[in-house]
Amino acid sequence: MFIPLLNPSKHYRTTRDDFAVLMYLMMCSTGEGPFPGIIDLYTLGGALCEPRAALLANKGFVVFALAFYGYQDMPKTVDSFDLEYFEEGVTFLQMQREVKKTGIGILSISKSGDLALSMASFFPNISATVCINTCNANVLFPLHYKDIVIPPLIPNHQNITTTPSGVANILNALPDVTAEENRAAVIPIERASCRFLFIVSGDDRNWNSAFFAEQACGRLRAHGKANYDMVSYPTAGHFIEVPYMPHHPSGLHSALGRAVAFGGEPKAHADAQVDAWRRVQEFFQKHLNGHERLKSSL
Repeated sequence: MFIPLLNPSKHYRTTRDDFAVLMYLMMCSTGEGPFPGIIDLYTLGGALCEPRAALLANKGFVVFALAFYGYQDMPKTVDSFDLEYFEEGVTFLQMQREVKKTGIGILSISKSGDLALSMASFFPNISATVCINTCNANVLFPLHYKDIVIPPLIPNHQNITTTPSGVANILNALPDVTAEENRAAVIPIERASCRFLFIVSGDDRNWNSAFFAEQACGRLRAHGKANYDMVSYPTAGHFIEVPYMPHHPSGLHSALGRAVAFGGEPKAHADAQVDAWRRVQEFFQKHLNGHERLKSSL
């Protein structure tokens, strides 16, 4: 009988002073693995989503919930990101004896999605990437990788309005990602060899995630690739979390420093969280268990 158990202890490991990690190890009655590895990136603020990592670990994965700022003694603010930090995280995960030596998965949401797309584009050992309501361009902070710098899209605060309830409407704050002057910010995902799953909400009020996902898929198609799936929930809001987490139609935005609308109809949003979580697990099970990967264009 196969009985998955989550190790109740949290394993904090450090590879350098500013490299804070939280790793859930999956233990099964059938043996010690190895299991597929997943990097879990949460949203703006760099914090961790322990429930998400724990639930995935309980489904047969080794999940590395990776903080990238604002966690414990890490810097509370940043003005740029270095992709080599995340590359070190991927390498660290693959070094664990419990982790399969095949490709790694990435789970991301909101701002961390452009980091996940960048990792998939520049790292050769990524097999499956999930992006929940993300942007296909680098947002807010310059992204450095070796001798490459991807400039950010910077929100235009003049496009922010206030709703009758007093919260900010930031849906149209980002500049046009298709404009010539913004093309350098778009992540070159045609370089990626992994599979993508884009999960989008039709009532995302944080930004137009459905449009951004369509742009990403269109870019892949334009380069002769079909290594993506997209699922849309027409009346769900921005933060699609694990099932039965509360719906947040509005909340404090880390970059803006005030309450903003996130959208979503409560019942539809709850249903979307249940369905999306099932799809995330199925996607990782399918693409992190030794299936043939697309030929890398790197």
